[in-house]
Amino acid sequence: MITRRSFLSALTGAGIALVSDPAAAQSYPQRPIKLINALVAGSPADFVARTIGEKLSASLKQPVVVENRPGAHGNIAAELVARAASDGHTLLFALNTTLTVNPSVYKKLPFDPDGDLRTLSIAGMSSTMLVVHPSVPVDSVPELVALARKQPMAYAHGGHGSPGHLTMEYFRLAAGFPAIPVPYRGNAPLVTDLVGGQIKLGFVGTGGVIHHVREGRLKGLAISKAKRSPLAPDVPTMAELGYPDFKVETYYVILAPAGIPESIAVLLDRELREAVNSPDVRDKFRANDIEPAGVTGVEAQARIKADREIWAKVVKETGMTVD
Repeated sequence: MITRRSFLSALTGAGIALVSDPAAAQSYPQRPIKLINALVAGSPADFVARTIGEKLSASLKQPVVVENRPGAHGNIAAELVARAASDGHTLLFALNTTLTVNPSVYKKLPFDPDGDLRTLSIAGMSSTMLVVHPSVPVDSVPELVALARKQPMAYAHGGHGSPGHLTMEYFRLAAGFPAIPVPYRGNAPLVTDLVGGQIKLGFVGTGGVIHHVREGRLKGLAISKAKRSPLAPDVPTMAELGYPDFKVETYYVILAPAGIPESIAVLLDRELREAVNSPDVRDKFRANDIEPAGVTGVEAQARIKADREIWAKVVKETGMTVD
């Protein structure tokens, strides 16, 4: 059955301009805005969501209330927002993987990433660092690959379909070595076991492990992003180490229910771009290994769709699925 929302979304995707009431933006927002965060409280993503929420509260003259609804790799929060009224008063804050990976790893999603949601902004991007415990007799990525080809290693990740899981699978496919994935319930217990030596290897958010690398409790071998991290300028990128096409970034996306009035979407695009580009937000982000992006509208949607195609191939090659 074709719903009004899916019909309007299809028109937007086809590049047909929708006529909307310009007065909608003039009276918006009429009440507090809920920013549904798909990640747990206290996480790097929560920091980003609340930093942006504070800026929007000031510029829109209404409170922006961050509500954490984690679970199912973002599907719970995404479904909640997809079913909300499309008036701009309920927004979604999620990792890119909810939109780029979940469509491939889940047999069925409770929402349509394109038909039910409209991408407003990519707020920022962060990296993961390839780290090993000091007991592993390697000091570089080539040495690690050589060892892993002779002696398959277990690696830690924060759950099936998590950035660390995807990045390691992408790496081992590119480098040609087997590995044994060991899932954890989030990064905190994962990092504890890496530092303790219970598990020896993993791609972990740079901001969460850099102090252990600086103190010698872990060895940092590479950065997943195209550019080196300002928190670890001495750690090379994967591209510098012989994997020129290797660029894996975790980015934070803000979305609205499909069918949001065009004038409100344009207003939010502008406000989000200004929030991310403000000097104080940029400084806060970079201090936490988050590169401000401020990519909005069509450009953000195109990035998500392109990355979805890339991860679909990785998921297919690895057989990675979630029931």
